[in-house]
Amino acid sequence: RHKILTYFISFLFSATLLVAINQVRKSSRALDMTFREYLIRGVDPNVNVVLLEDLAAVVGVGIAATCISISAYTGSPLADAVGSGLIGTVLGGVAGFIIYQNTYQLVGRSIPLDERQDISQLLETDRMIRSLHDIKATEMGGIVRYKAEVDFDGREITRAYLYKQDIDAMLLEAQGLETTEDLEKFMLNHGEKIIDALGAEVDRIEKSLKTKHPEIRHVDLEAL
Repeated sequence: RHKILTYFISFLFSATLLVAINQVRKSSRALDMTFREYLIRGVDPNVNVVLLEDLAAVVGVGIAATCISISAYTGSPLADAVGSGLIGTVLGGVAGFIIYQNTYQLVGRSIPLDERQDISQLLETDRMIRSLHDIKATEMGGIVRYKAEVDFDGREITRAYLYKQDIDAMLLEAQGLETTEDLEKFMLNHGEKIIDALGAEVDRIEKSLKTKHPEIRHVDLEAL
């Protein structure tokens, strides 16, 4: 009976382990990651905990069965003692790895340098951006938060605004300015619209960034 119960428990752990492995493979492909990278980065800590605990259980049962069989065959308790030590080592290693991952889930960690450079390069190639400063890219639970101070190109922002306007009408309006009050009203009107155009460009850039990097959920671009 004890053997049947042991085999049944081993079967259950093996089944849940296979389910967890398949889930990690599916999720890693969706994020264009390798199985190992997905596991180490702890994108989904819940799946990782299930996978690691079941893996430890299956390995532990295998070690226990092997060592008990050796002890029963040789009549020496040494193999049984060694097996207990090995199982404790496996459980300790799994527990340590889970603690390591959960620590980063709480405080966050920087994304890999090559990924951060890829994101920054994508932004810097946009004609509206001159340069990026004080870049921070952290990951918590598979969610990336990207923050940067941006030096926007004022000429390009203004050019994009003027492209959507009736230049001839603006010229006639400017030629009709006679007093400083008229000039102030003219500048305030178009200045406000240019700021709105800047906001629209920021929204466009953030949307493009999230489309090409779906792991990014929060983007904070602060104008210098």
